[in-house]
Amino acid sequence: AYEIHEDPYPTYKRLRDEAPAYYNAELDFHALSRFADVLAAMQDWQTYSSSEGVSLEKGSGPRPPMIIAMDPPRQQKLRRLVSKAFTPRRVATMEPVIRALTRKHLEPVIARGAGDFIQDFAAKLPMDVISTMMGVAETDQDMLREWADTLLHREEGSSEIPAAGLEASGKLVRYFAEDLGRRRKHPGDDLVSALLDAEVDRERLTDMEIIGFCFLLVIAGNETTTKMLGNAMVLLARHPDQRAWLVEHPERIADAVEETVRFDNSSQMLARVLMRDVTLHGTTMRAGRKVLLLIGSANRDERAIVRPDVFDVRREPQPHLGFGNGIHVCLGASLARLEGRVALEEVLPRMPRYEIDAAGLVRVHSANVRGYSHVPIRFAARGW
Repeated sequence: AYEIHEDPYPTYKRLRDEAPAYYNAELDFHALSRFADVLAAMQDWQTYSSSEGVSLEKGSGPRPPMIIAMDPPRQQKLRRLVSKAFTPRRVATMEPVIRALTRKHLEPVIARGAGDFIQDFAAKLPMDVISTMMGVAETDQDMLREWADTLLHREEGSSEIPAAGLEASGKLVRYFAEDLGRRRKHPGDDLVSALLDAEVDRERLTDMEIIGFCFLLVIAGNETTTKMLGNAMVLLARHPDQRAWLVEHPERIADAVEETVRFDNSSQMLARVLMRDVTLHGTTMRAGRKVLLLIGSANRDERAIVRPDVFDVRREPQPHLGFGNGIHVCLGASLARLEGRVALEEVLPRMPRYEIDAAGLVRVHSANVRGYSHVPIRFAARGW
């Protein structure tokens, strides 16, 4: 048995109770905070369109077309092409590779008995995994991760893309444009080479559509999983009794990953644009306005989740929206779950009583991603 701790989200709770169709006059957007409302919006793409992207900010700078910023039918046709690489069965075959990469990055940290969990491990593993799938050279991975981090960074108190982010976006586009030229001359057994040969309605994908896939995989496949791993380590440090229980019951680590995603998801919100007027909870939301879908709030909604503000790794599986829903459900959900499970299976036995330097925790400043850029940890060397 272990103690159950609550971690309420007072702002989200107030929104759900007092303003379930909240309107922000300054920035001209609505926000939906209840589980049922967010789920319905995710499933109704004809009304809640993704055509203007997933953020409030207007797109600027060199940004290729991505399926998260499209509606059917093109979105579904393109998604089907790349989804073959992310089926649960295909992803399961990657477990030996993921476990080997996990041990490779974990061993130096274990030997030292201390480190930065994000910089030394969690930021490296997802990039290595997605790079393996894409055929990205190992020498380029740190560079791509740095550009992705810079692209997502926002100055505190601002949602605008800073100049460095726009520059990083351009660098990513140029890198993948040049990479496609190399792949055409020397194709490999990887996802990007396969996309070069793929067809939709008997037409080849354009270079910008392929670059859009690469762009999305590097950002989404890297950042969200990195932050999920960091969030899990911090939560388990704050609940040492649950961490100790997981060490004794490793067969439940997959449930702990799922609970982390529900309780403190790395993607807290997504934007949509209204294609028609919608009246909800007495509020009329006008066509053309942006609507924020507050995933973090929905996953804490007491109408849908039992004891929603309680972090409990023994929780029986419950529906949550941490990986989205509908036509834009997370393409890499199976991969993220596998990476999370393997990482904790390797980490917890080796450092079962790790401590986190709370004063050294640093959060990222991002419009969409919630998590840490630095998680200092210490423990007895070799895990003893």
